[in-house]
Amino acid sequence: MAQAHAKARTRRRGSVFGDRFSVFAECLLTGVWIAVACLGVVTYPAAFAAGARHLRRRTAHQGGGLREFARDFGTALRGGWIAGLAGWAVAAAVWVDVLAVRAGLPGGPLVGAVGVLALIGAAVALLRAAAVWTPGATWRALLADAGRRTVLDPAGSFLIVCGPAVVALSAWFAPPLAVPVLGAVAAAAVAVEERHRHR
Repeated sequence: MAQAHAKARTRRRGSVFGDRFSVFAECLLTGVWIAVACLGVVTYPAAFAAGARHLRRRTAHQGGGLREFARDFGTALRGGWIAGLAGWAVAAAVWVDVLAVRAGLPGGPLVGAVGVLALIGAAVALLRAAAVWTPGATWRALLADAGRRTVLDPAGSFLIVCGPAVVALSAWFAPPLAVPVLGAVAAAAVAVEERHRHR
């Protein structure tokens, strides 16, 4: 009897390890899909939305694969390219702020710091919006809600900030690692949104 219990415990432990490793591997594969989908320059919100939805399906044991990812990407792109364009506009404005700081203009450091914080906040809000995207949702509503959650849930927002930091470090140490790690960023955003929803 004790032997049977020990075997069952070992099977459960192995199953949990197998499930977690499977999710980790799925994150890395999803990162590759996201990276390819981001090649359109303004397609990154749709790419992360499709990746996050794929990971939500996988963790809920609903299946799904590249075909479903591609379908979600196409659907999310309908309004997502505008969000992508807006993101690049924010990044350009921050770059102008950085140039002002480097040129030594009066008040430059303060403006530069505010600009960088705004860029980080916009990136977090975008990832949070992508993490909860579903077909039929409008990006304007998603981003407005995500902006509120970004401010009202600073702990979750900090966790999401760590994701892009890991991507940047991976790219610095070994550039090819930054590609699969994008899936981990999407997974982190999904986990933070799930945590916020169950609070």
